[in-house]
Amino acid sequence: MTQPTVDPTSGTPRTAATPRTAATANGRTPTAGGTPRKGKPRRRFGGTHAQIRSALSFYKVLAYITGVMLLLVVVEMVAKYGYGTEIVAGGGAALQFLPETVAETAGGFNLSTAVLIAHGWLYVVYLIADFRLWQIMRWPFGRFVLIALGGVVPLLSFFVEKRVHRQAEQELAAHPEAAPRY
Repeated sequence: MTQPTVDPTSGTPRTAATPRTAATANGRTPTAGGTPRKGKPRRRFGGTHAQIRSALSFYKVLAYITGVMLLLVVVEMVAKYGYGTEIVAGGGAALQFLPETVAETAGGFNLSTAVLIAHGWLYVVYLIADFRLWQIMRWPFGRFVLIALGGVVPLLSFFVEKRVHRQAEQELAAHPEAAPRY
């Protein structure tokens, strides 16, 4: 005689004669009688609704900061490659557009270099916010890549953020019964 095993999805005993059915294997929760419930399987998030809203707020702030920094990078690139100048603060005037050779020796703070460095590090933090939201919402990998591209293409982060925020809120509203993680 074989020992009955416990089905991990439903917690009901099963023997070799009662194998796991396709309905329980696909994620539908069986009822007390052993038959699966009708309808959609429950949406599983990687965290509670409060954790998701926190990740969404963190992503939103970083999306706007990254978008603004990317616009400053565009201004810096136009000044550098379009006009051959560096943007310098201080060194005789509040804000100066100096030729590259003069900017190195003029004194003051080189805003062109500072904008590039700040944008690079803020983009890394943006990617962390993107990854956190993607992981906690359990979205497909393609959405992670799309959100990451929002910090690379000028103005795209503002549109992507609005769309991602709306989709996340819709999923949270559509699945209030989603099981908390803890």
